[in-house]
Amino acid sequence: MNIDDVVKRIDNTDGLSKTLGMKFISTPEPDTIMATMKVDERNRQPFGFLSGGASLALAENVAGIGSLALCPGRIAVGINVSGTHVIAVSEGDTVTALAKLVHKGRVLHTWQVDIRNSQGETVCTVQVTNYVITLKKDQPKKQAE
Repeated sequence: MNIDDVVKRIDNTDGLSKTLGMKFISTPEPDTIMATMKVDERNRQPFGFLSGGASLALAENVAGIGSLALCPGRIAVGINVSGTHVIAVSEGDTVTALAKLVHKGRVLHTWQVDIRNSQGETVCTVQVTNYVITLKKDQPKKQAE
């Protein structure tokens, strides 16, 4: 899935994906997307391992980018994120998330996201459901205060 346009849009704004060090990658398959994230001081727990919350954030963000790419002109918000953490990842390693579209409905998208360490071992499996919204022309986007 080509996500270049979406990545250009989000690269110019601050947010969680930038704060945690996520990098989004297009894939040749039409219903998949990838992202990487180096485990460092931005996303580790005090013990030096990748935070489980950071893993779930990676999964939700990569699935969100995928839904945005599938539905230009609309927005996607995560409404359910459920994950299972399998092994710990030490600081200094890089994790890769591969998201596969499981269901593409008119307003709901479901993604299966598998996160692996640099040795290819499964770190975390996550299911993400996105709600896809079309903003009305007279409905302004809410700005951060």
